[in-house]
Amino acid sequence: MSESNPLPFRARAIGPDELKALAHPLRMAMYDYLSEHGSATASQLGRHLGESSGQTSYHLRQLEKHGFVEDDPAHERGRDRWWRAVGFSVDGRDMLRDPRTADAAEALLQGVVAERTQVLQRWLSTGDTPEWEAASLNDRSTADLTLEEMQEVVLAVQEVVDGALRRAKERKAAGEVEGRRRVRIYIDALPLPREGELRP
Repeated sequence: MSESNPLPFRARAIGPDELKALAHPLRMAMYDYLSEHGSATASQLGRHLGESSGQTSYHLRQLEKHGFVEDDPAHERGRDRWWRAVGFSVDGRDMLRDPRTADAAEALLQGVVAERTQVLQRWLSTGDTPEWEAASLNDRSTADLTLEEMQEVVLAVQEVVDGALRRAKERKAAGEVEGRRRVRIYIDALPLPREGELRP
């Protein structure tokens, strides 16, 4: 949805400068790791990604400068600095149309698609405990909708997800930590090509 009509629950929208700062392969990989695994130090990121801690430290500072990562208050600031990812939103379609941001937007969106494919493929191939598998969802729905109906669905789904996540964070902050693990929720709502618009 365009930033001229933003969703009320969206995270901070990033602009061209932030987009260009993030659209770097190592920075995107670091951000993905922090999003999936939670907070980490520069050394931990370096070991996971096969980079030196000097490299990861530099790129963490660049990510911090543009608001993509921050200190994790759950870890005291000692010898090792713990970083966590900060959510954001991007109007990728508008940025793809702008020659100033098209390359960076393409890199970011291709990275998002590749990361999602990797996570879903891993989930499919490895499985989990029966309880977590029963709670998981991999589904799709297709219908003929008007623009207004599509917006209604998107807003309703996002309101449910954001509300549930907010309540879970509040319970975790209150000390309810037993049985928690990282969970990824993907929501896609997109128009399919009209008849005759399919590209070869």
